[in-house]
Amino acid sequence: MRLTLGLLGGASPAATLNFLERLQSYTPAKSDADHIRVIADINPGVPDSNTPGAGAGPLLAEMAGALRGAGADVLAMVSNAAHAHADLIQRASRLPLIDMIGAAAAAARASGVRRVGVLGAKASLRLYREYLAAQAMGMVNLQGDPQVDFLTLLQRIRGGDLGAEVQSAMAALAAELVADGAEVVIAGSASLSLVLRPEEVRVELIDPADHLARRCVAVCLGAEPAPQAPA
Repeated sequence: MRLTLGLLGGASPAATLNFLERLQSYTPAKSDADHIRVIADINPGVPDSNTPGAGAGPLLAEMAGALRGAGADVLAMVSNAAHAHADLIQRASRLPLIDMIGAAAAAARASGVRRVGVLGAKASLRLYREYLAAQAMGMVNLQGDPQVDFLTLLQRIRGGDLGAEVQSAMAALAAELVADGAEVVIAGSASLSLVLRPEEVRVELIDPADHLARRCVAVCLGAEPAPQAPA
């Protein structure tokens, strides 16, 4: 039995659309009818999950409940930082969430490394540190001015600047993580998939949205079991 995917989007509409393209490309479809059903709420009004008390969690939970009412069987979110609200979202909607942070951490673990570099904002870094530590891996992240530069670049990307200067600057920040001992690099913001390419990073680049898309296809087509929502 096929499951219907409910997609919570909006923190980065462009990244959400990029994710939907991957979802389609990874589906083993021989005709239009072979694709999975997706119900998406792309809401750019969702507050930044990096801002404490901004209200992102309750709004995402409300959106998830609406997706359940529309027919969704399982949820996914393209935003890394929004996974800080995963428990609230699942309890409110009574739907399981396919965990993007977990998928990226599992990919890092499967590569056999011990030190993982993560490009991300505060909330994402906190989540990845917890997930990686639970699998006996250490995390390397930008500090001081380089982290400030990263956040500035991230805002430029979200403003539509996907030019060569931004791409080069982001690749240079990934190189700093490698120089600090990172054996793989996780693109811990969904917007990074729009500018950072694997060939620009000297070590393996793990794109969480890419791993999420593959897992969503597998779960919705029944090739993998759906996760369980918390009681």
